[in-house]
Order: sequence, then C-alpha cells, then structure tokens
Amino acid sequence: MNYSNDIIEKAKNIKLLILDIDGVLSDNKLYYGDNGIEYKSFYTRDGHGMVMLQKSGIEIAIITGRESPLINTRMQDLKIKHVYQGKPDKLPTFLALVKKLGLKFEEIAYIGDDILDLPILTRVGLAAAPKDADIEVINRVNLISEHFGGQGCVREICELILKSQNLWQQHMNFYLRE
Repeated sequence: MNYSNDIIEKAKNIKLLILDIDGVLSDNKLYYGDNGIEYKSFYTRDGHGMVMLQKSGIEIAIITGRESPLINTRMQDLKIKHVYQGKPDKLPTFLALVKKLGLKFEEIAYIGDDILDLPILTRVGLAAAPKDADIEVINRVNLISEHFGGQGCVREICELILKSQNLWQQHMNFYLRE
C-alpha cells in the first residue's frame, strides 16, 4: 500500500503499538462451544508482525473491553507484557500505561474498530482501524487498513511502522539469511 508522507512521518515516531482484541486481532465474532467455552481465531501473520515489532524494540500493549482466558494464552505465546482485559472504559488504562512507560501521545499507535476505542484513537499519534471498523471510527482515524480485523490489519500496521523506521530490512535479512 502507498501511504501518505504524513502517515509515514507519524509511523516513524512510534514506540508503542496498542491493540484492541475483538475486531482487530480477531474477526469480531464470538464463538461458544456446547461446553460454554469461548473460542476465537487469530491470524498468525498478525502475531508475527507483533513479534517483529518487539524484536525491533517497539512495545506492544493490549487493552480490551472483554475478559477471556484465551487472550492470556495468546498474549503469553507472543510475549506481550502489557495486557489489560475487562476495560470497557479504556481511557484510564491508556493514560496509566502512557505515564508508566513515559511516552508522549505522538509516540503511540492504536488500532481500534469500535466506538469504545475512540477515546484512545483521538489522542494517539497514529490512529488506525481495520477496513470493517465502525463508520464512527473510520471517520476519525489517520489510517484505514486494507484488511479486515483478524485478517491482516495488524500485520499491515506493524510492517508500516517497521518500514517507516528503517527496521524492516533487518528482518528480511534474517529470513533470507543475507
């Protein structure tokens, strides 16, 4: 995708990427088995994008309105340190995290898909949404992904950040063994 110079400049400053779960890292659907257990699917390329960001020194955080044990499992797999569940009012958690990490708003990217993400999306340096986000979100973000939630939107933003900060090639060199 071709990004505007403004988006690339915003991405150059990012030190922290914060993500919502439902509709961003998952497909926005809730699946329940006959046993009452909740299931979600996660796109593995999104996860690998998050791993590459962390290897490049960019922090990842999760702030989600719902609470689910399987989120802990997935985030542990990805070695995500900052996981906040059961936070339908996400702003206090966001502000506490910003203070804890000593960051400025312009050093933070957030990917959200629904109106409860707006308090953060309207404050961060790079606000992004999946292609299938709520129209109120789409109208207020800097960047709309070419991908739906749970289907590559996180990977797209991870790659944008890495490429904007000239960190992408180190990953390609590793995988190509150059």
